[in-house]
Amino acid sequence: MRLQNKTIAILVAEGVEDLEFYVPFMRLQEEGATVLAAGLDLKPVRGKNGLIITPDSIIESLKAESLDGLMIPGGWAPDKLRRYDVVKKLVRQLDQAGKPIGIICHGGSVAISAGIIRPGERVTGSTGIKDDLVNAGGVWTDEPAFREGNHVWGRVVADIPAFCRELVQALIDSIHRAG
Repeated sequence: MRLQNKTIAILVAEGVEDLEFYVPFMRLQEEGATVLAAGLDLKPVRGKNGLIITPDSIIESLKAESLDGLMIPGGWAPDKLRRYDVVKKLVRQLDQAGKPIGIICHGGSVAISAGIIRPGERVTGSTGIKDDLVNAGGVWTDEPAFREGNHVWGRVVADIPAFCRELVQALIDSIHRAG
């Protein structure tokens, strides 16, 4: 229970990659964290593979100072979420606070639109957004998962175990730095 009394939000919208939501959601809960499924509203969304996720929080109501971290799963949801100023603002605020942000697969689209990729930062994700990540200043790195500053990068569904290990450790390390 290394993340007890910590709160992490996971962004969701229609077409989110089901496994990239559910596996980290459960892994963070397993560590004792309160995990919020944060949507644009509270209407249930259908994941890319048909699973239903009912948000328990509205992104607009979240405050960066009340969160210990954030996760952006892939699928088709990031392309929708990146269009909303409230999403980009929350991502930027967490980034400016140095809090861990997990980004996997197409989740990098939100990071790009929020402007949080630093020039020369190592990045990864779905090869479908490789050019976008590079054009945003990132350095493409073909590895399953790694940390770069407060960003935890994951490639694709097959890399979820490595991504979860990095994400959990980044959150634990963040607690020790703050404490």
